[in-house]
Amino acid sequence: MSIEKNNQNNNSGTRQRRRGGFGGGRAFGMSAEKPKDFKGTLKRLITYLKPQAVLMLLVVIFTILSVTFTVLSPRVMGKATNELFEGVISKQLPDGMTKDQVIFLLKLRGQGQLAEMISAMDLTPGKGVDFNALLHILLTLLALYAMAALFQWLQQYTMAGVAQNIVYSLRREVDSKLARLPLKYYDNHSHGDILSRVTNDVDNIAHTLQQSITQIVHAIAVVVGVLIMMFSISSLLSWISLTIIPLSFLITMFIIRRSQKYFIAQWDSTGALNGHIEETFTGHNIVEAFNQQDKTIERFDKENERVYESSFKAQFISSIIRPAVNFLNNLNYVLVCVIGGIRITRGLITLGDVQAFIQYSRQFTQPVIQVASIVNILQSTIASAERVFELLDEKEEVPDTENPVVLEDVKGHVRFEHVYFSYNPDAPLIEDMNLEAKPGETVAIVGPTGAGKTTLVNLLMRFYEIDSGRITIDGVDIRDMRRDDLRKIFGMVLQDTWLFNGTIRDNIAYGKEGATDEEIRAAAQAAYVDHFIRTLPQGYDTVLTEDASNISQGQKQLLTIARAFLANPKILILDEATSSVDTRTEMLIQKAMAELRKGRTSFIIAHRLSTIRNADTILVMNKGRIVEQGNHEELMAAHGFYYDLYMSQFLSPVSENVEER
Repeated sequence: MSIEKNNQNNNSGTRQRRRGGFGGGRAFGMSAEKPKDFKGTLKRLITYLKPQAVLMLLVVIFTILSVTFTVLSPRVMGKATNELFEGVISKQLPDGMTKDQVIFLLKLRGQGQLAEMISAMDLTPGKGVDFNALLHILLTLLALYAMAALFQWLQQYTMAGVAQNIVYSLRREVDSKLARLPLKYYDNHSHGDILSRVTNDVDNIAHTLQQSITQIVHAIAVVVGVLIMMFSISSLLSWISLTIIPLSFLITMFIIRRSQKYFIAQWDSTGALNGHIEETFTGHNIVEAFNQQDKTIERFDKENERVYESSFKAQFISSIIRPAVNFLNNLNYVLVCVIGGIRITRGLITLGDVQAFIQYSRQFTQPVIQVASIVNILQSTIASAERVFELLDEKEEVPDTENPVVLEDVKGHVRFEHVYFSYNPDAPLIEDMNLEAKPGETVAIVGPTGAGKTTLVNLLMRFYEIDSGRITIDGVDIRDMRRDDLRKIFGMVLQDTWLFNGTIRDNIAYGKEGATDEEIRAAAQAAYVDHFIRTLPQGYDTVLTEDASNISQGQKQLLTIARAFLANPKILILDEATSSVDTRTEMLIQKAMAELRKGRTSFIIAHRLSTIRNADTILVMNKGRIVEQGNHEELMAAHGFYYDLYMSQFLSPVSENVEER
């Protein structure tokens, strides 16, 4: 509705965004900005976990239990390996001898290293593998795996509920915020970018909450549990494995610093691309009509290239973390195998313990890799969260007064008293406006484009707040009323029709909650649209597409007028309400509107001056000021600005025809 604002500020891009043109998005070549407050955004995101504290505690408990059973498994597996290895070695030793006798014999033969290795084993020469003991170990191992899987499932199930609860609250908060934002925000932001914040960015946060938090908790539990088991086996091997932690951390932080800015650029460019796509499809007919397909495709290619470049750089740089950490893990694996093998030959550790330690070292480094991957995801999530929080932190409409006035019986007496307003402080638009619309009067507002006609309606509806002065209805300042109460007084029919994806019945019923079928049909008949609806295959149950492209523009306008009839408002605002219908239909609507306006104050914004000749008062605006005021006859007799406008519409074609002859 802010046509004049855009004209005054030459903000054609904004206007085009709202009409589906080529404006919107962000400028090409926009540099990627770094997060304003990375830590602050992360802390703020964590605060959404507080209401889920009990469930988060359950997640931690289930994680600890799952990890406990998981870290016990390699040690039990090591016992199975020892049972097999010792059974095989025992079978090869002479039957009837003791372990000490075998060791003494090996030392006499000069095989001292083999004797040391056997001394660390639990051998019974000639016995072989104890399969009963091995079966008992394997059943124990199976039970451990089953319990670990059970608690891991409980952890994932609980965390899924936590994540969805948080995202539900976040989406509700965003939706509530959108309802409190002033019209100015929507005028200055691409619809596609807003949708990207509400959908893509919130979904990205949801994915991270559900996947990454459990991985972080699991990683911490695994590190603690595995460290305990590793040190219980060999402190030397444990300290060797621990050396990769600081190295992995340094590498991870080094890469993060270089990839973060590209994640910011990735989501910014995604929002800009979505904005362009939304605008192009909304204004598809205009694109085709003006042969702008090539320009649109070129614009898409540029925006798509920005998304590709930022996404590729972000993913490529951050993906280096995993192979780098894996390289360090492989070095650690080699060291553990070599040193562990040497200690086995010296009888300082068993083969099963080395096998268990290798598994633990893998489990120990796995959380490091997980954290590296989580950090990669977290960068993208923080970028999304920052965009969502930017929306949540946007300046809202001026709060309603704490003690609002409620008009019980609205008469419709409207006054503008010394009103000043500007969209831009450096470019005043309305200065010292004074006007009065008495109850039941029809006030027409005319003037050239950019004169401030629609701005006047914006102020009356409190879509924008005035800079000074006051606007009253029945003597009550509209700022002393709640916006909801104020806007219930008005019924609006705009030049830009808005219909949603649903049946014709639902679209008309939008004007009144709980409307009956009889009321809906009566409104349609009053707007001269009932006959057209009945000719459709499904009648009132005909489903309109998202942009109502399956009916004509004039039919859309008739449906919105029927909606206004159903609302039965106290004050009417008609903004070029008949601009999209043919002459005959316009005459019918004018007749219906005249009936609807009886006893109601009406404001009519019109460019075709023939439609407002019978208005009680005509306000002629130019450059934000009321330059003339009166009825049609008075203004024509004055031979002023209105006279020139009227003559330019009705006499110029005649003059041109005369000149041609």
